[in-house]
Amino acid sequence: MCGICGIYDRSGKPVPQDILARMNTAIGHRGPDGEGQFLHGNVGLGHRRLSIIDLEGGTQPMGNEDDSIQVVFNGEIYNFVELRAELQSFGHVFKTMSDTETIVHAYEQWGTDCVNRFNGMFAFALFDMRQRRVFLARDHLGIKPLYYTVIGSQVLFGSEIKSLIQHPEFERDVDIDSLAELFTFRFVPSPKTLFRNVYRLPPGHSMLISPSEVTVSRYWNHVPQFRKNWREEELIEEYLDLLKDSIKIQLRSDVPLGLYLSSGIDSSALLAIMKDHASGPVQTFTIGFEDGEKTNEVADARSVARLFGAEHHSLMLSSQDYLDHFERYMRDLEEPVGHEAAPAFYFLARLTSSRVKVALTGQGADEPWAGYDRYKGVRLSQLYSRLPRVLTDSVLPSVGRLPLPMERFKRGIASLGERDILTRFTKIYSFFSADMKAQLYEGTLKERFLSTPYGTKEALRRLHTDVQQLDPLSQMLYIDTRANLPDDLLMVADKTSMANSLEVRVPFLDYRLVQFVENLPPSLKLRGWTGKYLHKRALNSWLPSEIVHRKKKGFAHPVAHWLRQSMKPLIDDCLLSANSSLTRYFNQGYLREMVRKHQEGKEQYMRHIFLLVSLELWHRTFFSRQHG
Repeated sequence: MCGICGIYDRSGKPVPQDILARMNTAIGHRGPDGEGQFLHGNVGLGHRRLSIIDLEGGTQPMGNEDDSIQVVFNGEIYNFVELRAELQSFGHVFKTMSDTETIVHAYEQWGTDCVNRFNGMFAFALFDMRQRRVFLARDHLGIKPLYYTVIGSQVLFGSEIKSLIQHPEFERDVDIDSLAELFTFRFVPSPKTLFRNVYRLPPGHSMLISPSEVTVSRYWNHVPQFRKNWREEELIEEYLDLLKDSIKIQLRSDVPLGLYLSSGIDSSALLAIMKDHASGPVQTFTIGFEDGEKTNEVADARSVARLFGAEHHSLMLSSQDYLDHFERYMRDLEEPVGHEAAPAFYFLARLTSSRVKVALTGQGADEPWAGYDRYKGVRLSQLYSRLPRVLTDSVLPSVGRLPLPMERFKRGIASLGERDILTRFTKIYSFFSADMKAQLYEGTLKERFLSTPYGTKEALRRLHTDVQQLDPLSQMLYIDTRANLPDDLLMVADKTSMANSLEVRVPFLDYRLVQFVENLPPSLKLRGWTGKYLHKRALNSWLPSEIVHRKKKGFAHPVAHWLRQSMKPLIDDCLLSANSSLTRYFNQGYLREMVRKHQEGKEQYMRHIFLLVSLELWHRTFFSRQHG
């Protein structure tokens, strides 16, 4: 696990060493164990190292036998042991025991098709001196980030946006279209970011940069093909074998590993297998929240840890922790998201990094397996379509407009009657309704909204096109797994963990597992009102029934209460002050109305306010104060 950066000047001019050095320094937190640079004319590569595999021999940039190929790499190639043996059978000679060197020889053997041989989480940049090109690639599910921008003849790339903005000619500006998408989806979908002219390489994509062209290609094109003539018991056996193998290869490490442990089924299942492969007690980590006694997972997680003989560690967060950390959090994250529990992951990572260098997490099982309540909306929409029109045309929409603090209910009602599936998905995701946006937006943002109220849905069109022939549930799971998961949840996990020099691994996102799950009929994911149906059936053999069927809590928290009490001065400063940058995008009178209704308990605007505060602090961090 590391950080990478680099520059390719397509005009042939030499790369300035001082700019590359600044780019590399900006991501020092991702790799405190070492740094390296490679400069060759118009190409420069930078690397920061967090030593996990081959502690002595894994220094980067790393070359092949004659150094005509150089690579910088962030992540892990979990099947490097098997690939190494295969490549040696072809005559390749390895100088180290590092998984990084596998990338070099795999490229020599298979060219750019090497990415289809890798099972891992990765973002890498490889310079091919003979062909005068740089090859970039990002893993199948987008677990590791990779950004790029173009400045004149130079293509810059890096693990974080902080690297790119070190360039003296980088022009900082907000992308208005991306801002509209943020207030629809709660994140900015790839390939765009909230910074104008800064892009993400999408999950499962690669990029070739040469003097003549810059091309982005998709190498992972899996589209669900539902199985036929299946038996549940056989599927369960196959699934458990895949999951065991995913966990086993992700436990490969030359440093201690731990586990983010909630009280739920997914992380508990990881612990059940980790216990069998650990030489001592597994180190487990959980956070809770002051004022969140009804929703905290600390006690339940401690019980799970005790059941499997783990050594458990926990931390209670207060509103003051959020207040003290918020600006640092926005600098780490680099883009705001409407994910009010996101700052807590920084503290979880800090707690974990005090004991281990690598942690596994149960993240990634909900999207392919239909684990969230919003997927039940597909069932509700089917029932809705059978209701009398007197209800669907007037009564239920009227209920959705009542002044009640029921944000998720209103969002669900608004989406049920929508016939266009992509627009329905957009309504489900957006906690800012069309009516709210019409009152909130100002200037260019409002003009664009009024011309195309649901134009933001086009950000997901490229994914929806892949699966438009499938049922609505399968469409939504496919899109969430490739958009909401990498561009929000995985991004938060990466940035908050690497801010603490911690590597986080995600066994449920082994691409083989995802393909297996996506090829199952939707009835095996959502059975009646039960999400993750076959997943739960399978894990009954590993876990007690009370864990398998425990109600999902996630990182439940009292942030709504904090926003009304101890965090109110921050809200007033960010949203209501005369010098707030939000005034250039939003109607300040409507902002005041939102804050008032939330404070009085008339509306549940926690997520809305949290996103607005995050946007203001992001703007102050990267624009007002011109921090890098």
